[in-house]
Amino acid sequence: MGNAGASWDGDFDVLVAGSGAGALAGALAAAAAGLRTAVLEKTPLLGGTSAYSGAAIWLPGGPVQRRAGLADSTEAARTYLTALLGDEGGAHREAFLETAPELVEFLEDDPALEFRFQPFPDYFAAEGRVENGRSFIPKPISADRLGGLADLVRPPVERDRAGLGHDPDAPLIQGRALIGRLLLAFTNTGNGVVRTRTALTGLIVEDGRVTGVKADTPDGPVRLRASRGVLLAAGGFEGNAELRDAAGVPGDAAWTMAPAGANTGDAITAAERIGAATGLLREGWFCPGLAMPGGGAAFTLGLRGGLMVDASGRRFANESLPYDRMGRELAAAPGRVPAHLVFDAAFPGLPAISMPSADPAEHLAAGTWARADTLAELAQKIGVDPAALAETVQRFNGFAEKGVDEDFHRGEDAYDRFFATGEGPNPCLVPVAEPPFTAARVVLSDLGTKGGLRTDPDARVLTGDGVPIPGLYAAGNTSASFTGAVYPGPGIPIATGMAFAYRAVRHITKESA
Repeated sequence: MGNAGASWDGDFDVLVAGSGAGALAGALAAAAAGLRTAVLEKTPLLGGTSAYSGAAIWLPGGPVQRRAGLADSTEAARTYLTALLGDEGGAHREAFLETAPELVEFLEDDPALEFRFQPFPDYFAAEGRVENGRSFIPKPISADRLGGLADLVRPPVERDRAGLGHDPDAPLIQGRALIGRLLLAFTNTGNGVVRTRTALTGLIVEDGRVTGVKADTPDGPVRLRASRGVLLAAGGFEGNAELRDAAGVPGDAAWTMAPAGANTGDAITAAERIGAATGLLREGWFCPGLAMPGGGAAFTLGLRGGLMVDASGRRFANESLPYDRMGRELAAAPGRVPAHLVFDAAFPGLPAISMPSADPAEHLAAGTWARADTLAELAQKIGVDPAALAETVQRFNGFAEKGVDEDFHRGEDAYDRFFATGEGPNPCLVPVAEPPFTAARVVLSDLGTKGGLRTDPDARVLTGDGVPIPGLYAAGNTSASFTGAVYPGPGIPIATGMAFAYRAVRHITKESA
């Protein structure tokens, strides 16, 4: 851990491991404060899973919501989070709520960062909810404005998995816009550098304080100094099958949305080796995953039709639930993975959003989808009891005719209706009646693990005794989320990562003042 007399291969005030939204927000805060800051990214591209995301940001009570005329406030968000989480994580909740408006004002002070409100309902019908949502997104940004920085930003998931870069004729939107804008702002400070292909392998401790990191690069191992602090914001361990199995995380590393080769828990294990405590290791930000022809899974949400059955051929949940809640339903009992989304000829393609998408013909050829002219034949193709599937569809169609889902209440919540396009008495309940019938295989995917290093409200990493490790901070999925087993609304993962990274730097600057 020591080697105090060894030479350094780089000297900075702050080192940030990772390059997602939380990491870059922390790096920007440090560089804007005049601190020499380096972003260390394991892969050749920046942004991690944040770049794949829709980039909703759940930072309540700030200027974006006020401009949009929303009935949002810090107090309303406190009411909502308390209704969902109780007193658990109260200190972190208050730190987050206090920081959210300040962080947004800090970000919007930079001309590179522009945001707008986009409707997307909170995920629970709890007091304090804003029905059309309180999250916001970055405005698109042209590649020309980013210049050469655009080539560093990870492209959309479907292009990235295919080995392609950005569409040269399209602006960067959603997660790519967020990463691109943060990267531009960080670079414009003149105090920051980015080092890709720099994989964290260990932390350097001198006289009880973290003073730097060890990393592997294409040119060999390096030792980089951080005189003020190290911020670990390198994602979770969703891409590491061994760590997932040890922690008992539902799902599979093959089904995660993490970029290939990323999010393998390196930062978490490095901190554990110097005495850091961990928590919530079994938790994740879960979602249904459309099984893909080439393996892996596609993040799936926003159902417009169809019904989902398990191995018994029967429904097991409200298919229109927010994705984390539906993911947890998939994980709740044996026989639910793989499930099948059954729909009819009213939908020539998947009646949902999937990222990435795939051609129905590719799915049918690969066997990830099955299609038949009768439900009995479809049941045989997917290995479920034909009588059970027929009864399930008949019962569901009766609900569609009446407009009431007597089993799972689909269509009764604002989130359910947000994506609905049906024309019957309940737009979420669309009959499955017109052949041919299709069944799409669905597995349990995730947007990342959400257990990791234990931290205090200033993002300082703690030992098992609850003592902060000097010089070491963690945010985002590298840390244990204060939301526990709950995913309150769109953009909470990104927002909490950004807020606690910002708080980490605020603590660093106060400590060194």
